Amino acid sequence: MTAALSPELLARFAAITGAKGVIHEGADQEPYLHEWRDLWHGKTPMVLRPTTTEQVSRIMALAYETATPVVPQSGNTGLVGGQIPDPSGTQLLLSLDRMTRVIAVDPVDYAITVEAGVPLAAVQAAADAEDRLFPLSLASEGSCRIGGNLSTNAGGLNVLAYGNARDLCLGLEVVLPDGRVLNLLRSLRKDNTGYDLKNLFIGAEGTLGIITAAVLKLFPKPRRRETAFIAVPTPQAAVLLLALLKAHANQSVVAFEIIPEIGITFVTRHMGVTSPLPSSPWYVLTEFADAPPDALTAALEEAMTQDLISDAAIAQNEAQRAAFWALREKMSDSQKFEGGSIKHDVSVPVSRIPHFISEAMAGVEAFMPGCRFLCFGHIGDGNLHFNVSQPVGMDKAHYLSRWHEMSSIVHDVVLKHGGSISAEHGIGRLKRDDMRHIKSVVELEMLRAVKKMLDPKNIMNPGKVLPD
Repeated sequence: MTAALSPELLARFAAITGAKGVIHEGADQEPYLHEWRDLWHGKTPMVLRPTTTEQVSRIMALAYETATPVVPQSGNTGLVGGQIPDPSGTQLLLSLDRMTRVIAVDPVDYAITVEAGVPLAAVQAAADAEDRLFPLSLASEGSCRIGGNLSTNAGGLNVLAYGNARDLCLGLEVVLPDGRVLNLLRSLRKDNTGYDLKNLFIGAEGTLGIITAAVLKLFPKPRRRETAFIAVPTPQAAVLLLALLKAHANQSVVAFEIIPEIGITFVTRHMGVTSPLPSSPWYVLTEFADAPPDALTAALEEAMTQDLISDAAIAQNEAQRAAFWALREKMSDSQKFEGGSIKHDVSVPVSRIPHFISEAMAGVEAFMPGCRFLCFGHIGDGNLHFNVSQPVGMDKAHYLSRWHEMSSIVHDVVLKHGGSISAEHGIGRLKRDDMRHIKSVVELEMLRAVKKMLDPKNIMNPGKVLPD
């Protein structure tokens, strides 16, 4: 176990950022030491808040010299505990929340360069100001930050058309565990000169280095959006509807989300929003961008003749569009009012979604009768949030104590259908031990070899991603 850090060593770290870049007190540290789901609480002798890459480099050089563990954090919106230090009080927390410069926007190259602490919404706004689009969109976009988005390879609402965070990144600046700076801040679309080093750090959850800046892809800003909220009878109908919409509009289908009836019940009950449609077992929320004229209407009419949908509402203005999306974006918050929720961020091939949902529900129901299934999410790219709310009246703590057992049931079904137990949230601490079961011996050996080569002293976010 790592020894407590001496006052003298802490003073050396503090001198790098100066007094304004250090948080010593427990109450002021608290926002950095627990996460949104309240599953993990950490402890640190010091929160360091550098303002430059040079300061991050000096911090890591000193950490390497003294074998001091460092936990990087961006917006603290992660959902698997990867950004929280352990309870030992021996790990420094390094927050990037003061590195918030938009360095450059290049509308000609369709690129934007930002520091890692820039909130996602600020990147979107900077692109919009130049009549461009940065398409990464998450429910937490007002508080999550680009460094964390890249470190977890975030997904979100528009992966169907634009890809994950990895697909939206052209270049990175990374501080390595020993303090060296790897500068890959290039806006090239083609660079076929060996291994793609930046992709080692995207999705690595801060275990290989600290992302301090990035060059991100921009896209033409859509001139016209069409958003529809659609009632469907089954997940199978939703999958067939997706194929039909893509046949009519191809790449203009930028989002395709599935929502169960209970999700709408929770949201309307607790979040002050209303549904535009009568009750239905399932719903789809889809959005087109710059689609051919009448493509959405024609597709919905054809879907109706094939009994794939029973009703649909098309947003007539921006206010209605925002109201439709509120039904989806408030889904996670609404579950808190219904007691404990055991959550799964999984992906399977789109064609296997109906089979996964039915089999996972059956397995969990047999394990714990009375559970309430809120399975929703990015059906367009195969990513489902298979969340399970506790049976009415059950003790919340007792319910949550069964998390691992229930997740094992769900994950077995995921693997049966060739899927992944983490689609966009990452591994962190929550799923670290599951890596032994989902990765082959060869994969684990290679992952550990990369970690050992870049971080031989294991000071970079230790205890995350890779099992002991």
